[in-house]
Amino acid sequence: MRRMDWSHVGLNCADQKATEEFYTRYFGFSRARVVDLGESQIVFLRRGDAYLELFAAGTAPARTALGVPPAAAGGDGPQEPGRMRHLAFQTDSVDAFLDGLGDAAEVTLGPLDFDDFICGWRTVWVRDPDGVIVEVSQGFEDDRSHDKDGA
Repeated sequence: MRRMDWSHVGLNCADQKATEEFYTRYFGFSRARVVDLGESQIVFLRRGDAYLELFAAGTAPARTALGVPPAAAGGDGPQEPGRMRHLAFQTDSVDAFLDGLGDAAEVTLGPLDFDDFICGWRTVWVRDPDGVIVEVSQGFEDDRSHDKDGA
C-alpha cells in the first residue's frame, strides 16, 4: 500500500478573519500560507502536522446550505450522510480550555464525562464562528488490545 498522510480540513467561512482568530487564539494554529485568488484568498493554518484551509463562503452559511437549520444538528454536529460531523482536538484540561474560551463560542454539548469507558475522559463541543462543531477532549487513550503486537 502507498503511503497516505493526513493533509487538511477545508472550512467555508462567513468571515475568514474571525475564523482564523478563533483557531489561532484558542487552538494554537498559526498562519502557514495565504493563496491570493484576486478577489478572494485561501488561508492555510497549521498546528504541527494538522492544517485547516479557510475559504470565503458563498452567500449561504455552510450549516444551512443543504436546507438543514442549525438547530437540527445534534450538539456534537450534523448527522446527515456526507456532512462532516465535527473537528476534534485533545487538551490537558477541558475546564481550562473553557475558562480561556470564555463566551467566544457557544457550548453545544457537555462537558460530559466518559469515565465508564476511560477514567478521566472528558469532552465538550463548541460552535466556531461559522457554525462548525468542534470537539475538545481530555484523557482519551487508544485501546492497546487492538495493536498487532499487543503492546
